[in-house]
Amino acid sequence: MEYFVQQLINGLALGSIYGLIAIGYTMVYGIIGMINFAHGDIFMVGAFGALIVIVGLGAVGFGGAGVLIILALLAAMLIAAVYGWALERVAYRPLRGSFRLAALISAIGMSIFLQNFVQLSQGARVKPLQPMVEGGFVVMEKGNFAVTLSYLQIIIVVTTVVLMAGFSLLIAKTPIGRTQRACEQDMKMASLLGLDVNRTISLTFVMGAALAAVAGMMFLLYYGVIDFFIGFLVGIKAFTAAVLGGIGSLPGAMLGGLLIGLIETFWSGYFTVEYKDVAAFAILVLVLIFRPTGLLGRPEVEKV
Repeated sequence: MEYFVQQLINGLALGSIYGLIAIGYTMVYGIIGMINFAHGDIFMVGAFGALIVIVGLGAVGFGGAGVLIILALLAAMLIAAVYGWALERVAYRPLRGSFRLAALISAIGMSIFLQNFVQLSQGARVKPLQPMVEGGFVVMEKGNFAVTLSYLQIIIVVTTVVLMAGFSLLIAKTPIGRTQRACEQDMKMASLLGLDVNRTISLTFVMGAALAAVAGMMFLLYYGVIDFFIGFLVGIKAFTAAVLGGIGSLPGAMLGGLLIGLIETFWSGYFTVEYKDVAAFAILVLVLIFRPTGLLGRPEVEKV
């Protein structure tokens, strides 16, 4: 029982990171109906941006751990937002009226470009970071095994819940959210009604990139090591989470992220760790076979 609880805690923390990245996928798909396959690399760029700020400010003795984390988070969100905006302007806007495969190829090309850009500018070796948030609580203990809940895991889960609630309110209650929902329902009609569709799409990319940067910062603090290739595999898993929960649904993206995180941790804990990715993708295949719209997704209604 104690081991199960420990894996549950670990899975929720990991799933929260996946969920934040999955929200970016589902927001872009909800408006323009395309998958941003470079989104995982935006997550990677955000993680590197945070690491550079932490190392740079730490080298000159600026502030304590809390100040460094906050400044690094803000810097990572800004850097990722700029990359997200540029990605939309360069890779998506010129191809918006073209066939969907063109935008897909363009996104994959941008993903490869970002990977190689970071590899050339930061090096191919992994970049470590010393633990910055230590300590935690002992939830239960039996014999020599203690179930621990670290402060960092609490921060990750609480931050994810707050951001999820904030974005849900933003989409549902604010003029920006109403504009995004109008573009999602009918982009051409929204444009005829005077809404700035280009600005709305760019803002959606920026918001998704900022969330990916938060996830990148959490990933950096949680694992303490990153490299230029982390965006590929984590991005694929986050995309899987978005499809699993229901692409286009914010709650579905978060639910899918939590499920992928739990599947990974429980499989790693009770079976062999080498096949944890196979288990996650196998669940996705089953969901697509028996519920193609995802767990919380809605079937698309053809507009006539």
